[in-house]
Amino acid sequence: MNRLLHFTFIGLLLVGCQGTEENSNRVFFAGEIVNPTDRQVVLYKGEKAIDSIELDENNRFVFSLDSVQEGLHHFYHHPELQYVYLENGDSLQTRLNTVDFDESLVFSGKGEEINNLLLEIFLDTEQEEDLVYSFYDLEPAVFSLKLDSLRNNKLNLLDKSMTEFEFSNKAYEMVKAGIVYNSNISREAYPFYHRRRSGENELHELPDYFYKYRENVDYNNQELTYLRPYYNFMKFHFGNLAYTTCKKNCGNNLKVASKKLHFNKHQLKLIDSLISQKELRDNLFRNVAIDYLLKHDSEENTKNFIEDFHKLSKNNKHNKEINNLYEGIISMQPTKALPALTFYNYDGDDVILSEVNKGEQVVFYFWSYEELGHFKNVIKQVAKLKAEHPSYHFVGISLRTDEKRWRGLVDAYGLDKNEQLWINDYNKVARALVVYDPNKSIIAKDGIIIDAFANIYKSF
Repeated sequence: MNRLLHFTFIGLLLVGCQGTEENSNRVFFAGEIVNPTDRQVVLYKGEKAIDSIELDENNRFVFSLDSVQEGLHHFYHHPELQYVYLENGDSLQTRLNTVDFDESLVFSGKGEEINNLLLEIFLDTEQEEDLVYSFYDLEPAVFSLKLDSLRNNKLNLLDKSMTEFEFSNKAYEMVKAGIVYNSNISREAYPFYHRRRSGENELHELPDYFYKYRENVDYNNQELTYLRPYYNFMKFHFGNLAYTTCKKNCGNNLKVASKKLHFNKHQLKLIDSLISQKELRDNLFRNVAIDYLLKHDSEENTKNFIEDFHKLSKNNKHNKEINNLYEGIISMQPTKALPALTFYNYDGDDVILSEVNKGEQVVFYFWSYEELGHFKNVIKQVAKLKAEHPSYHFVGISLRTDEKRWRGLVDAYGLDKNEQLWINDYNKVARALVVYDPNKSIIAKDGIIIDAFANIYKSF
């Protein structure tokens, strides 16, 4: 009943707005956010923010656009990013609760059918993850049958919905691509997960038809560039191609391929040869670079990789980000001194990072008020590591947290005040210590990795 009343209110607002506009292309996207975590909502098309708006006193928002580039969009309310499919003339409304973001989300109004279907398929796929993982134990033929059955169920739902609601062909093809590419991710992953779960020494021999779907892979579909299953498929696919290419041509070098220079240079060359669509190409090059740089390798190899990256990716739009990360990683090699950053202890005194427990073995870990679940997990793991490594000193550094909240959490969770530091300049620390968080990536300097956004460093 409450949901109906909320939608009715927003619906009346949209109808009123439409009545004053003669532009049939005008798009309205409105909503209500229960338990908001921020006051802002941002609407994106690809990586471009096309509009942003503040929540009103009732935690509602309304985007009013003269027209849109029809297709997949995203809206962002910290820290969640969610699909919304928009076409000209849409009057779409949504309601969600940040406590249970995806499961609480529902759409209503013109454009609701395609968006609710997208959400339903996403949630179904999410719920099937454990089931699909269990399929990796099976032989290739049985695995294929079971995976095809899940895919076909979703395609049948799409066709039935298309008959009932008459989506545009563009919307239909986008949803279909999401279903198909998501299924194909599991096929790309199969030989590696099967080997891991079966204990086999070599990749299992696959029937000729197993990768037949690759004949229909569209490497340059601009409309799908920011569709998650398509992009994730490309990441798995190029990793698989790099591995099999190396296995066929590189002999003993395969032993050091995983996570090292050799394997990642194969990926760069494959992306260069197969992808011409610039946004997808730039993003895939970025993914390989970040994945490689955030995994410890020698300074010589790292320099070798970055030279190949720039030679092949050329004027990549992510060059500044990659260069900053590379320079930070070079500066954090085991032979280099820690940067002379100034932090504050619980008493408010200045503390130079390189002077913390100087001459002793120190592990620095990072946490943030913005990620409370992660913070709780980190302090549990730190307590465990303290017991396992009594000769080390563990020092927490709080980032993206105001001083009052930092002190409050230190007190509330009974943390040792002598082992906690704070700084308010996140960007400075992130650059200097390679505290990098692109979708929860991790990095360590010659130390122990605890968790994403908990980068661990030792100083001696």
